[in-house]
Amino acid sequence: MMLPTCPICPIVAAGSIPLLHNALIVGAILFALGLVGILTRRNLIVMFLSAELMLQGISVSLVAWSRYHGDWGGHVLVIFVLTVAACEAAVALVFVLQAFARTGRLDAAAWQSLRDESLSRTVDRELPASDATPASWPRLSPAGVLPAGGGEDNQQREHI
Repeated sequence: MMLPTCPICPIVAAGSIPLLHNALIVGAILFALGLVGILTRRNLIVMFLSAELMLQGISVSLVAWSRYHGDWGGHVLVIFVLTVAACEAAVALVFVLQAFARTGRLDAAAWQSLRDESLSRTVDRELPASDATPASWPRLSPAGVLPAGGGEDNQQREHI
């Protein structure tokens, strides 16, 4: 008994066409989310994670097409894409740490200060102002000293 074949590609049974469509939709969604992240965010870490998301969307599409055509070429290409993505992530982490060490920010506009002095500075938007007021954190009372009652004592139960 022969399996039904697709008129486009006689190698694969017709039941795998919905699987191909679903995988391509997932790959397109991943790529689109990564593209939106690259275009809308200014945080360097989020931008590099969005680039990785775009690569994963492409990888899902390559595997889907490779499976649909009964070929291992897409699978092998995905292994190379994952290898390059891992190397890109390592190099990007070095750049992000270097930019943060020099500027104290993870904003993409902070890369402008890493230029050579002979190059002119191009600014698309000004850097956001840094927080001038330090954060106020609650302080614990020293050991053995009861904290001053602030009216919250009445809200506590006497027994449980």
